[in-house]
Amino acid sequence: MTATSTQPRRTELRGQFGQVLLATLASTIGFWAWMLIAPLQQTYATEMGLDEGQISLMLAMPVLVGALGRIVVGALTDRFGGRKMFTFVLLASVPPVLLVALAGILKSFPLLMVAGFVLGVAGTIFAVGVPFSSAWYEPRRRGFATGVFGMGMIGTAVSAFFTPRLAESIGYLPTHLLIAAIMVATAIVVWLFLRDSPVWEPSRQPLIPKVMGALRLPITWEMSFLYAIVFGGFVAFSTFLPKYLTTIYPGDVDAIGAGTRTAMFAVAAVIARPVGGVLADRFGPKIVSLVSLAGIVAFAYVVGQQPPEGVLTGVVFIAMAAAMGLGMGGVFAWVGPSTPKDKVGAVTGVVAAAGGLGGYFPPLVMGATYNPETNSYALGLWLLVLVGAFALVVAGMLRDARPGS
Repeated sequence: MTATSTQPRRTELRGQFGQVLLATLASTIGFWAWMLIAPLQQTYATEMGLDEGQISLMLAMPVLVGALGRIVVGALTDRFGGRKMFTFVLLASVPPVLLVALAGILKSFPLLMVAGFVLGVAGTIFAVGVPFSSAWYEPRRRGFATGVFGMGMIGTAVSAFFTPRLAESIGYLPTHLLIAAIMVATAIVVWLFLRDSPVWEPSRQPLIPKVMGALRLPITWEMSFLYAIVFGGFVAFSTFLPKYLTTIYPGDVDAIGAGTRTAMFAVAAVIARPVGGVLADRFGPKIVSLVSLAGIVAFAYVVGQQPPEGVLTGVVFIAMAAAMGLGMGGVFAWVGPSTPKDKVGAVTGVVAAAGGLGGYFPPLVMGATYNPETNSYALGLWLLVLVGAFALVVAGMLRDARPGS
């Protein structure tokens, strides 16, 4: 009886891993565009004469729309499906990339701020992929599915590593034109080869009531808070780490070196994310989230001590990134089994938005709390320790989602 009932589902979901991998590729390109400004922040600061506050605002601006836009994009994915929404987000992000290029050529900070604001559209791509990937897998393996899709965050590492090198080798404008061309090509591939899960059903509920329905669920607020710490911390460090390293260790780390280290930070989180999803499927997302938050608190404390540049600094940043990655996988594995099927996209959008907002404020806080006399961001890092400790307590009080449910 069991074999007979499960056989149709296996047939329907054939090719599921390939579909999730293609969605991951689309997310990688979207993240590359979303994080386009941060790797070149030193160039903008020098050529435009920016102060600490302006640099922090410049780095935070793309995160704002990338966060808030996820609420809308997540709900729209429930209605139109991943294929259409992936294509739309990729194509809609091309003009902002070109606008960033124009702002750099004109050396206009106001135009760069506008460009960074609309560039946030690229960051909404994450809210498309979680419901898309979840629909391709049975409930007991959705932590794995969303974990694999979450590896699209590697786009952050791609941007940190390749953007400054491309700008140095082929030029500033050609770099942005190349990225725009890659986005168009990826959108075409997605439109031609991506397909929504056969078990996915479009939701006809209007957008606003759908979002409001998601906001009424306790799980939405609980997971939003936790995700604001784990993913918000990742986004904040991915955008601010080049600035942090070149400021705290000016004689040891240049722009290229900072980009390389930021890429390593992102890769560590990317590798850890699916591991967090798989572990959550097996042991429950609560324990994974608790381990993640404990790690973030411990490693943020060490970073706050501002150790000398060297192996210890590198290891601590990579370990903190891995802790964040585990938490990202754990939190989204918590969302799926705890959310009504027709609200997964909307809840995902809200939770993803909270994660993005969690990454919006820290760069501003770091800029505001920077002490030029001691050349230290210690106060901002202490705030991360305190917030992470509070999140650890909150997570401990929540009810776990049963593995395999």
